[in-house]
Amino acid sequence: MIPLRSTERVYATATATASIIGVNVLIFLYQATLSPAALNQLVSQWGIVPDRLQLFSLLTSMFLHGGWLHLGGNMLFLWVFGRNVEDLIGGGKFLVFYLLCGLAAAIVHVIANPYSRMPTIGASGAIAGVMGAYLVKFPRARILTLVPIFVFITTMEIPAALLLVWWFAVQFFSGFGSLSENDYTGGGVAWFAHVGGFVAGMLLIRVFPARRRWRSWYEE
Repeated sequence: MIPLRSTERVYATATATASIIGVNVLIFLYQATLSPAALNQLVSQWGIVPDRLQLFSLLTSMFLHGGWLHLGGNMLFLWVFGRNVEDLIGGGKFLVFYLLCGLAAAIVHVIANPYSRMPTIGASGAIAGVMGAYLVKFPRARILTLVPIFVFITTMEIPAALLLVWWFAVQFFSGFGSLSENDYTGGGVAWFAHVGGFVAGMLLIRVFPARRRWRSWYEE
């Protein structure tokens, strides 16, 4: 299932969300200019490699992507869920929140895969944090979603709580299923980064107060 749009109204321009997307796109365009050898070196240096962890990579890894689909999928999710969260707490605080979620996701990934020698990159951990915040703050919203039904593809509005809980369950059980794998050199999806980012987002959003126009709505 692919989310396309939230039905929740946005009252201000999502400047921070758009800026994060812009930075990720620009960095990926730079990646696209590199030779395969140079790209591998870039990813190895700035991505997270738990077996030889460099602390700065916890931050830099979330601005690198492995391909157009990786980038496009992440940025779509960020745009769908990030605009409302940014509208709720403000652009500056949203940027801080996003980075903290990304760092938390990266730390959980390292803890879960301490011997991995495969570089991990992508913004999905930080975006998972945004999704966790959305679940806490906008559980009654509905998400226009692209849904495959047998050989057909259609769109339907799905309650945000249902969609996000389903997404988290997939990440959670896939992560624990991956614990049985003993190949520390292989790649794959950073399931625990998604889980860690999502939980971090659910917790951290509680310490970021809503902007004035939202407070009465949440205090009812």
